Amino acid sequence: MGRLFGTDGVRGVAGRDLTAELAMDLSVAAAHVLRDAGRSRPLAVVGRDPRASGEFLEAAVVAGLASSGMDVLRLGVLPTPAVAYLTPALGADLGVMLSASHNPAPDNGIKFLTRGGFKLPDAVENEIEDRLGEPWERPVGSAVGRVREAYGEANRYVAHLLTSLPHRLDGLRVVVDCAHGAAHMVAPEALRRAGAQVDTIGTAPDGLNINDGVGSTHLDPLKKAVVATSADLGIAYDGDADRCLAVTGDGEEIDGDQIMAILALEMRAQGRLQRDTVVATVMSNLGFKLALREAGVTVVETAVGDRYVLEKMQESGYNFGGEQSGHVIMLDHATTGDGLLTSLHLLAAVVSSGRSLAELAAVMTKLPQVLVNVRDVSKDKAAHPELLAAVALAEEELGDTGRVLIRPSGTEPMIRVMVEAQSHDHAESVAARLADTVRQVCD
Repeated sequence: MGRLFGTDGVRGVAGRDLTAELAMDLSVAAAHVLRDAGRSRPLAVVGRDPRASGEFLEAAVVAGLASSGMDVLRLGVLPTPAVAYLTPALGADLGVMLSASHNPAPDNGIKFLTRGGFKLPDAVENEIEDRLGEPWERPVGSAVGRVREAYGEANRYVAHLLTSLPHRLDGLRVVVDCAHGAAHMVAPEALRRAGAQVDTIGTAPDGLNINDGVGSTHLDPLKKAVVATSADLGIAYDGDADRCLAVTGDGEEIDGDQIMAILALEMRAQGRLQRDTVVATVMSNLGFKLALREAGVTVVETAVGDRYVLEKMQESGYNFGGEQSGHVIMLDHATTGDGLLTSLHLLAAVVSSGRSLAELAAVMTKLPQVLVNVRDVSKDKAAHPELLAAVALAEEELGDTGRVLIRPSGTEPMIRVMVEAQSHDHAESVAARLADTVRQVCD
């Protein structure tokens, strides 16, 4: 059996890959690894998104934790960043979130969080896997964990979000798409309490419609709603609301790079951007990097994945970073990407500037970016000399106004070819040429 943990917890088709038995066993192992050995009544908090499978998986996780001697607070349906915040806020030894993020409804996942509310490092995940199914002394009587509902703790999370804001959002009209997901109640509530006039879509989860044609991966309904209501802008979350994208009043998409550029410059102007540096991944648009460089902000790059962004931030003392996909980490207020937090601060920047979202986003010019996924090739040959030579020629051709990225997929027999250039045609031509080289030398 391969490694269970992927880039964001254990994920698969619920009931087939991710079974109740596996969920229980993982929870027992996690309890043994993460609980405070010196604490007589260790505590865990458990949240989930609205997927139908979350109901039986939550029952299995809670059973595993309580049978290992941990008290459990069931938080109900809440975003991933809410569980991350509430884990340390409630003094828990560990947090558990059941979600498959932007994946379709049949999928689900289990994500464990440390007592500080951070995602687990690889070494801890490996230890949990190693301890699956080990013999253990089962507590009995008063030593077994007790289970309580704590649905009201959602208010604590909303209050935390509102406390982070520099001012109210009065005067803004916004359409919010919650993807029929975990933020369907708390996001509209937080925005309204902050002073915005809020219209909503994607706020009627039935357990099977999460991310189904709505949310941050399907922006067309939001674009239409923003234009139809004459709203100032729109915000779209994914299924567990750890990321967000935006739409201007004219229905134009604003991606994670543009959101980061706006917030980074706002934080720098207020003297809150540590070391005048933003941490981003290698997939961020070159236009983002050029714009921040011109403004005197350094961009530090990491591998793709918000966990790598966070690791670099913690390691080097930075407080802001994120991904083009909309995962934005504001470490002064959160331990993980938080779509609600990001959207509130983006709206605050619109209000304080007196400018539209489109005007703020114009701080950077996105270079045309073409991504080609070359499937059924050997990922081990991504560093083939002939391919590296072709990349070098392409980079010479593009000069300072473009770039090339060749990246093996982390989960499939596929190599991704990404090219940026001043024109889409040029980027497409170079990408096609490199994709052909990949097929020839990496078969």
